[in-house]
Amino acid sequence: MITLCIRYKFNPEKTADVLAYFENEQRVIERSGGTIVGYFMPTDFAGPTDEAIGLIDLPSVPVYEDYRRRLAEDAEHKTNIARLTQSGAAVAMNRGFVQRVPVQR
Repeated sequence: MITLCIRYKFNPEKTADVLAYFENEQRVIERSGGTIVGYFMPTDFAGPTDEAIGLIDLPSVPVYEDYRRRLAEDAEHKTNIARLTQSGAAVAMNRGFVQRVPVQR
């Protein structure tokens, strides 16, 4: 299992638009082969208010490559991206993989 970590940087005045994108994109991600761990929006009381994180589990790198292809071809994904772009949220996405560390209790 690998976990795709997407770091989002956006216009904090457009938080509602970013949140709507996350909500709308979840169906597409699941349909494309990813399993959503979660999306994490910033808070107003600590840290930057213009950064969010999305975590998506995928079984392997080849599945990730297929996921990216399917995502790029998905009509709903294209609509979601266009809506986000038109909102003026100015989202920058930085993708990478993270590895889970087993919890020791």
